[in-house]
Amino acid sequence: MDDLTIGRTSTSQEPLSPERLAALVSARLCHDLISPLGAIGNGLELLQMSGEFRGIANSPEFQLMAESVQASRARIRWFRMAFGHGSADQRVGLGELSAILGDFEKCGRLRVRIEAEGDLARSEARLILLSLMCLETALPWGGSVLVCRGASGWRLVAEASRTKPDPALWSWLDPQGSVARPDPSPSEVHFAMLASFAASEGRQLGWELDAAGGEISF
Repeated sequence: MDDLTIGRTSTSQEPLSPERLAALVSARLCHDLISPLGAIGNGLELLQMSGEFRGIANSPEFQLMAESVQASRARIRWFRMAFGHGSADQRVGLGELSAILGDFEKCGRLRVRIEAEGDLARSEARLILLSLMCLETALPWGGSVLVCRGASGWRLVAEASRTKPDPALWSWLDPQGSVARPDPSPSEVHFAMLASFAASEGRQLGWELDAAGGEISF
């Protein structure tokens, strides 16, 4: 071994869990994508302020680009908290969570209201966002969701005029090994991630789904 070789002694006794690996990969992707999106947003603002392009902000092309950047940045903020890595003692303020939920409302068909006080653990915020993604899948035509914290934990109660139930997909939220579960598609991976993160934190999931809405608790 020469003087230029760099080595590192591993202090880990076991390989990283799939949940932690997925969270680290998600955090890396979100981190790398947010910067270029921010640069695009700044470029659009400079175009808007430039005297050489008067009225450009009112053009449908400019508005389409601006809305797309805003929606993409909001979605990445959501993914960063829902799928990303957070330390066990990390806390999230309700103001930050409410801002993420507000951006979610602008980009989707669900109206979300949160009733809680004080801050919450990052792990709880992650479970809330993943639960909302599950409810969003079941309510593709829109609806409303109340997020509330009680003495026994969190409840997300959804109401809608119609739902799209998929018992096989929702079986991911049942206790491990209760039934055979189909592999989720990429657009449904939040079901498996919610179940996995809840299990790793020792939280028991409960859920109900009918023609008029649904509920997820933990």
